[in-house]
Amino acid sequence: MNILLVLVPVSLLLIGLAVWAFFWAVDSGQFDDLDTPGFRALDDDTPPRAKNDDA
Repeated sequence: MNILLVLVPVSLLLIGLAVWAFFWAVDSGQFDDLDTPGFRALDDDTPPRAKNDDA
C-alpha cells in the first residue's frame, strides 16, 4: 500500500505533462493542416535531370 504514495503523484505528474504537451502542440499549430501531409505522399517526384555526355 505504501507504493501508492509514490505512484499516485507520479501518475498525476505524467498526466499534467501530457496535458501541457497537448496544449503546447495546439498553440504552436501542429494540428492546423491535417490533410496536406497525406497528399504529399501521392505527389510525383521531380523528374531526374538528364546526364551530361560531354565529359
